[in-house]
Amino acid sequence: SQNENGVPIGGIKGFILGLGAAIKQIRPTRVIICFDGRGGSARRRKLYPDYKAKRRPVFSAHGTNFTAEDTKVLMSQQLSRLTDYLSTLPVTVLATENVEADDVIAYISNQLYPDSNKFIMSTDKDFLQLVNDKCCVWSPTKKVFYFKAEVEALFGIMPENLVLLRAMLGDKSDNIAGLKGAGIKTIKKAIPELFAGNIMTLQDLFDTVQQYKKPAKVCQRLLQEQALVKLNHRIMQLAEVEMSAQAKESVINIVKKKPQNFNKPTFLRMLSEDTMWLVKDIELYLRTVWHPIQAFNNER
Repeated sequence: SQNENGVPIGGIKGFILGLGAAIKQIRPTRVIICFDGRGGSARRRKLYPDYKAKRRPVFSAHGTNFTAEDTKVLMSQQLSRLTDYLSTLPVTVLATENVEADDVIAYISNQLYPDSNKFIMSTDKDFLQLVNDKCCVWSPTKKVFYFKAEVEALFGIMPENLVLLRAMLGDKSDNIAGLKGAGIKTIKKAIPELFAGNIMTLQDLFDTVQQYKKPAKVCQRLLQEQALVKLNHRIMQLAEVEMSAQAKESVINIVKKKPQNFNKPTFLRMLSEDTMWLVKDIELYLRTVWHPIQAFNNER
């Protein structure tokens, strides 16, 4: 959507409203927002050059008069303006150079706050592998909380084994090819051990299938294309993120700092400048969304 001056603001408005809706529902004591850092996809693209080759931009401008270059510029402008808005809110924002947001989120969840209750807000299925008794995924598009039971109901598999399944299936959203003919039902019938109650490693998966006397076609392909599945697994897995010591130190330093204070006057001024009317009752919105987060921050 555009404001009355014809400036695209849909991405900014959607992000802020979506974040606010999640905060009202979850009632977190801390909000950490992660973006891909500059060169963030370089590591995975080095492994797989076509990684995210068909990914649509998060902030885009639609219309017959917009060229690809126009869209790129407008996307950059919206992202820059969103960063300005976020700088006024009581949140922590991370964009770690040469690291994707997925890895930063996984590192914070697994290594920095393993014993804290966490909600990851994302539509990305990669995060479902992180679900455990302390971590849940909230999908803002499906309006679903994915706890362990929801992941098992969706895929028929425990979250810890999900990345093995997805390494075989591939991921269209990231342009990652899977095994030919591989589907959840096909794999479940061919490799029932993967869907049992035991955590498996990638090597466990290969060893299990190698023992079959009459392996199904998908199992034969799995053994023939081990290199592909290993590559997919390395690209998709978030249990052991590949980050430099410098990147980890940068994340730790930012996350351990007290979040910035809510700058209400600047936030309201920016809304006025952009003629972006978020909600009918802005004071109620601020009271129910951002004031509670600021109160938790003051207690730190």
